[in-house]
Amino acid sequence: MLSKSFLCRAGPAATAAAATSASKAVARRSFATAALAAGLRQTTRTMPLRAKILAPVQLSLRANMSNATNTSDTLWKPQAGDEPEDVLFGNLYGLRTIILNRPAKYNSLNASMIRKIGPRLQAWETSDMANVVVLKGAGDKALCAGGDVTALAEANMRGPEGQAWSADYFALEYKLDHLIATYEKPYVAFMDGITMGGGVGLSIHAPFRIATERTVFAMPETNIGFFPDVGASFFLPRMPGAVGTYLALTSERLTGVNAFYAGVATHYLHSTSLPALEARLAELRFKDTDERDARLDIVNATIEEFVTGLPHDQPMQLAGDVRRAIDRCFGHNSVAAIVAALEAEAAGTGTGTGNSNEATKAWATKTLATLQNRSPTSVHVALRLMRVGREWTITEAFQREHQIAARFMRHPDFTEGVSFLLIRKEKQGRPQWQPPTLADVDPSGAITEPFFVPAGASPEDPEPLQMLNTRGYSEYPHARLGVPSEDVVEALVRSGTKTQREVVNELVGKTRGKQGVKEVVEEIVARKTTKDERGKAVWVDEP
Repeated sequence: MLSKSFLCRAGPAATAAAATSASKAVARRSFATAALAAGLRQTTRTMPLRAKILAPVQLSLRANMSNATNTSDTLWKPQAGDEPEDVLFGNLYGLRTIILNRPAKYNSLNASMIRKIGPRLQAWETSDMANVVVLKGAGDKALCAGGDVTALAEANMRGPEGQAWSADYFALEYKLDHLIATYEKPYVAFMDGITMGGGVGLSIHAPFRIATERTVFAMPETNIGFFPDVGASFFLPRMPGAVGTYLALTSERLTGVNAFYAGVATHYLHSTSLPALEARLAELRFKDTDERDARLDIVNATIEEFVTGLPHDQPMQLAGDVRRAIDRCFGHNSVAAIVAALEAEAAGTGTGTGNSNEATKAWATKTLATLQNRSPTSVHVALRLMRVGREWTITEAFQREHQIAARFMRHPDFTEGVSFLLIRKEKQGRPQWQPPTLADVDPSGAITEPFFVPAGASPEDPEPLQMLNTRGYSEYPHARLGVPSEDVVEALVRSGTKTQREVVNELVGKTRGKQGVKEVVEEIVARKTTKDERGKAVWVDEP
């Protein structure tokens, strides 16, 4: 249904039209929901690929995941301890559904789940019967709260053999993430609830990422002595301004509609609309001649049928003076410079618009405290990753992340961070990081060197990671499906022919009135432009 606030603001004609549209939407969703319920009662269950089930192997034995290819009969082989129903699969007409089914553990991802999802996606990609794939989580708390890092930390405690096993887990995970990032068929991720870490890898590279009022997005790795992985080295540096760097270093959360405003999600729907959308997606039929982009456009238009307005009680989180401060502080290329800039903002002595604003000072004070609690090694590695990842292809990102992840398994901070927070569950103090504080880090930046040397620099390094396919790209080919990026707005403003209002109107028109475009572009224009003597918009480079 359309929100009451929308109806109150609209005129009589618009209100009547909206009410009629809402009635039709309700009828459509009721029918679609019934179809979905009937279909999934018959099809949502575990469906093992029996031809691929071989004799279990011992967990302690290291499989060579780095070199496994899509034709390997060992890659998806079940292992002792794999849970039988930690992933469920559904079929309804042309829809294929993946349900992460560990609700008691917030659907945290493990190797057992990956070994089920991978072959299913590969089979669907070549099936004429499968049109659209939907990923969702069981329960109403999470899509996926991350990987099962406790198991990794416990393995690392066993020494080199356990650390090698952990590195192989990341090889398996990143192969799946890359498969999703390069998937040929429309893939829709319901980011309904907590979506962090490993859950981000399953969703963030998808062409369709749907946030709801329950979404909680974060990359919390620096909090546990790790680094933003699962392809975050590709996604985060491509976020506007210094937002990606800010999220990477601080593990800051984006909740609800703010995941959509920031570009993490491509769409925002109320969670109650998801079952009906799922059923509607099942009804879609594509022509044999439809190219991938045409199919994505059809799915995009279908999702837009189910939008019900944006929440008016949740302000834009990364906007205005705070967003300016993020760009000022996190645009620096050293952690020391970032800390110094935050200290100036906290004291009200920084430069730039809004630097003495009380909200900005409070934000800077909080952010400083956050950084001081993070693993110093992780913070430095994450910053370097944000600077070099902008030049990587999607394949290079996963390959380089695999080497970095393997090296973190041999570094004490990961095991200590996970043990402190999740195994010992200590409520006071902080993990015993090595080095212990940001102030103890050599300013030369040498702390990051061991993580970025070429593969094979150490005999303990895993083999270079080989992906399941040869597809790749240097920019997301489906970026147009979300709200316009800051770069798109900047290019239009720099044409020098548009007023601020004309910039907004043109981009709203180009996206066919897509929900959220007006709000996002208006914020960018207000923050990044002024007017010249002709009243035309002028881009402002300084934050």
